[in-house]
Amino acid sequence: MERRPAFPSSFETHFIDIHEVLPQEEDRKGKTQKIDKADHKRNRPIKVRDTNKRPHRSLKRQVSLETGFSVHNWESKAKDDRRVLTRSGQSFGGFDSANRIGLGAPKGDFSLFKTKPTLSRQNPLLPSCKEREMVSQRNDGFNGLDDSVNESVPAGRYFAALRGPELDQVKDYEDILLPKDEKWPFLLRFPIGCFGICLGLSSQAVLWRTLATSPATKFLHITPFINLGLWLLALAVLISVSFTYILKCIFYFEAVKREFFHPVRVNFFFAPWVVCMFLAIGAPPMLDPQILHPAIWCTFMAPYFLLELKIYGQWLSGGKRRLCKVANPSSHLSVVGNFVGAILASKVGWNEAAKFLWAVGFAHYLVVFVTLYQRLPTSETLPKELHPVYSMFIAAPSAASLAWQTIYGESDGLSRTCYFIALFLYVSLVVRINFFTGFRFSVAWWSYTFPMTTASVATIKYAEQVPTIISKGLALSLSFVSSTMVAILFISTLLHAFVWRTLFPNDLAIAIKKRRLVKEKKPFKRAYDIKRWTKQALTKNSSVNKDSDKAGY
Repeated sequence: MERRPAFPSSFETHFIDIHEVLPQEEDRKGKTQKIDKADHKRNRPIKVRDTNKRPHRSLKRQVSLETGFSVHNWESKAKDDRRVLTRSGQSFGGFDSANRIGLGAPKGDFSLFKTKPTLSRQNPLLPSCKEREMVSQRNDGFNGLDDSVNESVPAGRYFAALRGPELDQVKDYEDILLPKDEKWPFLLRFPIGCFGICLGLSSQAVLWRTLATSPATKFLHITPFINLGLWLLALAVLISVSFTYILKCIFYFEAVKREFFHPVRVNFFFAPWVVCMFLAIGAPPMLDPQILHPAIWCTFMAPYFLLELKIYGQWLSGGKRRLCKVANPSSHLSVVGNFVGAILASKVGWNEAAKFLWAVGFAHYLVVFVTLYQRLPTSETLPKELHPVYSMFIAAPSAASLAWQTIYGESDGLSRTCYFIALFLYVSLVVRINFFTGFRFSVAWWSYTFPMTTASVATIKYAEQVPTIISKGLALSLSFVSSTMVAILFISTLLHAFVWRTLFPNDLAIAIKKRRLVKEKKPFKRAYDIKRWTKQALTKNSSVNKDSDKAGY
């Protein structure tokens, strides 16, 4: 019997799979009992059925023919480690799990939500820097956990996991993808709701221009410089907020995508264009020509209309983001812009475009109003903490009344109908003070100011058509309330931003995990089970036939 060489001819290392380890020749000394047992097992007949049932395990253990070094495949262990998630907020790849396998990822690794280049998305084997190499190595052990961050989170998942006035707080039993015990980067903490500040200030500019120029409030002798100051302040805040959010889109685009899938925050993507139209409408008289250029309306309305097609298409086509699933009071933001755009179109001289936008806005306002008022059983339950955004109900009918009056030049029956609807909703919400108390301050509260301001402007326009003491007193009262609310929120925002430094906490809402709902699989019917059921059915039929034959006999 020839003896094979111990080493191969080449210097390369070769591995062979060994599924069942047998005693080797070097174990003969002092281990004769083990050799006898091994010979007994070798002489035992092999059961073919057992080998067929045994699952094939690839690369579970490999032994080098040269060095005798045993190599184990840790793939199954990595999968088992991935199933257990801690409640520390560091259970995602790159924190606890990364340290377990010895990669030593830094604690403040926020690369999960950073913008990923297109080339790296198409070919993850081409990292752009050392951080990409670390992330790619970590992903090799976890089979692409970062891919779940890019996937859209179902709208119902946000309602189930979040609470607060704008669904921005994670519930106690929920876990997040980023650490809770450290401060996140500023851009990652900067929410889209900051455009609500611009909404409140720009709508105040419109209000004070109306107070200074309306015949119903001419007896107050309000100087137009208040309108000029508010307009410049709103413009400065809009530029700063827009610049900051553009930086967030550049560096943390994955976080922006998360906000776009949020059922409440997606409506704030309409806010920048509504603010621009508010600034065009409320421009100071010394800066505002009698007829605006149509290019202004086209510039502000085009992106709003494209985004509107996207959102309204999701409402209409159904799916996980149909209206009865995602409807909430902030959905009025996606409707109000149509009426504001109609007012601006009328000011540039395009009355037909204004009528078109008014019709689209009014049709969708009715749908949103009925959906929210009726609360269909198929929709997600609206959290109790979301009650403050019910003030959004006031904005749409007030803007519709103003738009109709601007287009046709008079306050006829339809305009007054919309105004009376807004007035009733305003009163019905004001009398329920406890409905809006018990919530912490946040930037999103600014979105509650412009509905009150819009109602005030609509009341002033109504007082022009019906000049009575009651209408003028109501116009002054609502204007005072809205201006006071904006002043209080502005002071609170400055204190939280520069004194207490609590204006931008960690944005936990964008870091929730997506729960995969696995459907229960039906038991697989094996071939021998089908044969057994067939035999049982045949025996039952034969017994029934025998009984019938005996009865007939």
